[in-house]
Amino acid sequence: MQTHVYLSIAGENRIAIYTLDLSSGDIELQENISVSGSPGPLARSLCGNYLYAGLRSSREIASFRIDDKTKHLTHLRTVQLDADTCYIATDKTGNFLLSAYYGAGKVTVHAIGDDKTVQGEPLQTIETDIHAHCIETDASNRFAFVPHTVPRNAIYQFQFDEDTGTLTQNPIGNLNPGAPIGPRHVLFHPNKSILYASNEQGSSVSAYTLRTEDALGTLVDLQEDLSTLPADFEGENTCAQIHVDPQGKYLYVSNRGHDSIAAFAIHEENGKLSAVGHQLTEPTPRVFNIDATGNLLFVGGQDSGKLATYRINRESGTLAPIGNYTVGESPMWVLFL
Repeated sequence: MQTHVYLSIAGENRIAIYTLDLSSGDIELQENISVSGSPGPLARSLCGNYLYAGLRSSREIASFRIDDKTKHLTHLRTVQLDADTCYIATDKTGNFLLSAYYGAGKVTVHAIGDDKTVQGEPLQTIETDIHAHCIETDASNRFAFVPHTVPRNAIYQFQFDEDTGTLTQNPIGNLNPGAPIGPRHVLFHPNKSILYASNEQGSSVSAYTLRTEDALGTLVDLQEDLSTLPADFEGENTCAQIHVDPQGKYLYVSNRGHDSIAAFAIHEENGKLSAVGHQLTEPTPRVFNIDATGNLLFVGGQDSGKLATYRINRESGTLAPIGNYTVGESPMWVLFL
């Protein structure tokens, strides 16, 4: 089966589609899909045949059909927003699209219709606070979490009703780190009730256990935060995205300033992290992703307009450079299909 890579090229209002040779890691441009605004976050439908794109400059979410054979995108519908969304994700039923808004400081829930397109007005809008940067539900689909960078410096905790798409603030409240670390992006381990967070201002990664025995769904510290930087680095740095390989063995975080990908090993039993090392990469590595085999990691350089490709050593978690491609102005999302 052919693998493809979708890139949001924000500075050129297009989504670039590349074919990927899994054995070599080489990519080749297949086509460009023009869009009405600067594309940012991308998300795939649960069935895998539809793509959703947050268009930040035009304040829209666009829905596309993915061709089974060619992976060409056919535009189906666009809904207008009152603010630009920086992150979108479907819930675990695939019936709702959850969105976070950095500048507007809120989250929304949109219905996904029978035609698999994002529907018009949101079902729900919740004002949180400035710098809401991400939203994800856990594997049970009963809880949702929204990290906020400094100055709010919190992870908002919600309960989620998968039948109605309704978010309810957790009565326990939010997780408030004691230091201004600025949680930015979060994700769950593929088979453990553990949430990991990249901390923008703290240049660190946090690990939390999701506690569900009280039916509230709250996060508790699993271990002390780990730095994403070398001990001798003295420059300015902020963290961006965070990803775990599909096997749940390694975790990676991007450093903007040190311009690197920090690698961590995940303990097989308890899910705790230990540092593996760093791979220097393109200037301002805001976005990156890992393919479904867990063998390839691709990084977009926001300032260089290039895509750096790496092979993951499955025994150590280290990254070995494969190639480097000029892809366009301001790559803002990487999605494997």
